Amino acid sequence: MEIKIKYHDGMEEWPIEKISKGDWIDLRAAEDVTLVKFQSAMISLGVSMELPSGYHAQLAPRSSTFKNFGIIMANSIGIIDNSYCGDNDIWHFPAIAMKNGVIHKGDRIAQFRIVKNSEPVTFTAVETLGNADRGGIGSTGTR
Repeated sequence: MEIKIKYHDGMEEWPIEKISKGDWIDLRAAEDVTLVKFQSAMISLGVSMELPSGYHAQLAPRSSTFKNFGIIMANSIGIIDNSYCGDNDIWHFPAIAMKNGVIHKGDRIAQFRIVKNSEPVTFTAVETLGNADRGGIGSTGTR
């Protein structure tokens, strides 16, 4: 599978590469950002990509992003469709600062993986599903 990448803001200095461990690929901040507690920002990741037809990208924080930078991803996970593929369709990390902090250009803050799209589905309205109820949210307990 080949993915075309356009780098922005000097990010070709840190070319995207598959790491030797795991299935996710790291992305870096393409700008210096100073945040104060509870401030939000769309942090540029400095790349645009053309994903193959039938695939999308799942974008998430790295496991160490909160520990290292005190930020969380505003929407928990991002989905980037393959139609978001223009030269100026730059990927971003929607961040919320949980404490004051600084992110420097080149810091690894996000990760992504390429996922095959679901098969087409249809939805059919019914009067009953015909299954036993599970018991609602949290019905299996906490321990």
